[in-house]
Amino acid sequence: MKQLAIVFFSLLLAACSADRQGRERTSFNNDWLFSLTDNQADLSAPDADDSGWRQLNLPHDWSIEADFSKENPATPGGGALPGGMGWYRKHFKIPESDRGKQVYIDFDGVYRCSKVWLNGHLLGFRPNGYISFRYDMTPYLKYGQEENVLVVQADNSQQPNSRWYSGSGIYRNVWLVKTGQVHVDQYGTNITTPDVAQERATVVIETTLKNTYAAVVTAELTTIIKAPSGKVIAHTSLPVELPENGSDIIKQTLEVKAPELWGIKNPALYTAVTEVRSGNQLTDRYETTFGIRTFRWDEATGFYLNGEPTKVLGVCLHHDLGCLGTAVNKRAIERQLQIMKDMGVNAIRTSHNPPAPELLELCDRMGLLVQDESFDMWRKRKSPYDYAQYFDEWHERDLTDQIKRDRNHASVFMWSIGNEVLEQWSHADADTLSLQEANLILNAGHKIDPALLEDSTMSVQSLITIALADIVRKLDTTRPVTAGNNGVDPANHLFRSGALDVYGFNYHEKDYAPFPQVYPGKKLIVSESTSALMTRGYYQMPSDEMYIWPESWDKPFDRPEHLCSSYDNCHVPWGSTHEVTWHEVKRLPYASGMFIWTGFDYLGEPTPYWWPSRSSFFGVVDLAGFPKNVYYMYRSEWTDQPTLHLFPHWNWKEGEEVDVWAYYNQADEVELFLNGKSLGTKSKNDSTYHVSWRVPFTPGTLKAVSRKAGKEVLAQEIHTAGEAAELALLPDRRVIQADGTDLSFITVEVRDKAGNLVPRADNLIRFSVEGDGFIAGTDNGDQNDPNSLKKPERNAFYGKALVVVQNTGKKGVIRVKATAAGLPDAVTEIEVE
Repeated sequence: MKQLAIVFFSLLLAACSADRQGRERTSFNNDWLFSLTDNQADLSAPDADDSGWRQLNLPHDWSIEADFSKENPATPGGGALPGGMGWYRKHFKIPESDRGKQVYIDFDGVYRCSKVWLNGHLLGFRPNGYISFRYDMTPYLKYGQEENVLVVQADNSQQPNSRWYSGSGIYRNVWLVKTGQVHVDQYGTNITTPDVAQERATVVIETTLKNTYAAVVTAELTTIIKAPSGKVIAHTSLPVELPENGSDIIKQTLEVKAPELWGIKNPALYTAVTEVRSGNQLTDRYETTFGIRTFRWDEATGFYLNGEPTKVLGVCLHHDLGCLGTAVNKRAIERQLQIMKDMGVNAIRTSHNPPAPELLELCDRMGLLVQDESFDMWRKRKSPYDYAQYFDEWHERDLTDQIKRDRNHASVFMWSIGNEVLEQWSHADADTLSLQEANLILNAGHKIDPALLEDSTMSVQSLITIALADIVRKLDTTRPVTAGNNGVDPANHLFRSGALDVYGFNYHEKDYAPFPQVYPGKKLIVSESTSALMTRGYYQMPSDEMYIWPESWDKPFDRPEHLCSSYDNCHVPWGSTHEVTWHEVKRLPYASGMFIWTGFDYLGEPTPYWWPSRSSFFGVVDLAGFPKNVYYMYRSEWTDQPTLHLFPHWNWKEGEEVDVWAYYNQADEVELFLNGKSLGTKSKNDSTYHVSWRVPFTPGTLKAVSRKAGKEVLAQEIHTAGEAAELALLPDRRVIQADGTDLSFITVEVRDKAGNLVPRADNLIRFSVEGDGFIAGTDNGDQNDPNSLKKPERNAFYGKALVVVQNTGKKGVIRVKATAAGLPDAVTEIEVE
């Protein structure tokens, strides 16, 4: 009887329509309707009146559209922007020819507490605003000319729920996925390379096949491997039998000869093509990109990639994209990563949540390592309405989905299960619990070994650490598990658990040197460092009187000038200067690397300030993407690219003493000239990464010349600027793609008649466009600007501003104009092809 059923369903599959050619994955971003409401009315019914709703395309962040205000309940810590209850509706049709297929809807991320309905049927609820998820729409779809209504509720009304700016809504991409009823399950391939040598590499592929028929089905699973060149270099095929309404994991092993290894300088990517056939019909075709590489950690000598010692030169990045908010745009992410790579960065830490898939895809392609982080809090909350309230019920599902989604990315080299979680320290619930109580806390899906509870030193916090690490290791044994810890004492419950493969230290640079003695045999990475307060173009920190300190703080920090050594090296009490932290990591071989807090400024968390500040001061690059001075210190240290960076500007009061700094490399010394007169030659020492002079200001020209063995390497001049005379528009790309999403980032400079940047210019600049594009946002890098980043105007901030232009999906030309009172208009053109 069983064999008859197999034959019957194989014949049924063969008789299905000829247009079934495997998987179809298409963007589901366009033509949504949106309403932001203040009430709790249920708008999920298919016939609910949405005639007055706004039409838009995804991804969409509604919060970024507003002006900043200290009255918003998110507080300046959450970006001083509004939350609320957002509703999205999409009317769509599915052709009759798709009947008999499986149809899924994939959300890359919705912030937050999302509910999804199809034709009035609740598909599900996901509280985590950063996790990707899928729903099966097949049982509730209408076909042919009948209309379907998909409704999404994004509830970001409970505020504050984040320590930084989260954004609101369907802020990541949405995909419509159609497959045959026998297909590769979601995140259904797991590719590992357990044996890698110069001559050959073993590639093991575990494929989860899903059968949605109510009968046993036979299928053929074929896997093809394509080299980075696109050439097919290996393939294998085997028959499989799948249970009714069930799934199975099939393991295949292939060999790649003379593998091209994925690395930082040569990010070679292979592609595994999975084809599923049943009844002589292709029912699914699924592609997985992966890399062949090796890495290991040594407690004495650090991190090794492909056998080579490699210092991790990383930055932490939040997920917002400046004036675009959190709405995902691949080009905007690419621009951020390219700016970081040009600085010498080789690693990204996703702070403090699963990233957008596009970031990992770009890191794969660009050769950037990724520490992939899961949670900012566990059971103990940091904000009144944060994820802690959902942790017990959802942590296993969310962490599992993250690991499955991301484990094939070549760039991911570490999993971080938490950041500065409050479970590090002893609290009332640190007492030993019964096995039943521990399993209840940690979710019924994860059982605690009874032997662990017999250890009198094992706390609930340690058990949670073990449980999370075990979830990771069940899904991926190829990468280490870490966590970011700002408690670096051995009493830390995460350390005491024994579950961390690599200890992540946040700050505490004085504890790097004694690490081998305090933690013998353990491995160290600086998961977060520095927290230096920096502005771009502004060289005097404001006084406390400019800020309103949070009432929750017992007392304000010391005045900022007490925390500054000079210019870009101001720091908060828990942090340090860039030079001090980098020196410790550089000199200690067992310090495998560091992640600077942060690569870019980000919205929210203006610590240690409060309103009117609404974004951070920590970035090496400001919110608009303009590098701050210390960017060039890292480029001089982290790259071989010849660098000479002289600062500050040269517009001061006559006779005022000015500290003049220079960062340089590829040279022995730097000589400084003022109006042609030498002010001396200086060289760096082993622990200082700049040279400096104190110079009484005289208008004219500062010139720095770097030399090696007496021969000039580079020269740079800074001129005293006159009055503003013109605007200059400088696009990062003059040709973009007509795909509806591609961007051109246009820097605006206020210049004098000689072409010098006017360093203190703050002119109001208005923007307009003609043609096949629109203004996606404007910015200037000012952490205190209260105006919406979507407004088509912006004051220059120390001589610069930014306008971001997006195409409409049509080929043509975008003509961008900038105007400012008293200055001639400036125009530039962007080709869209």
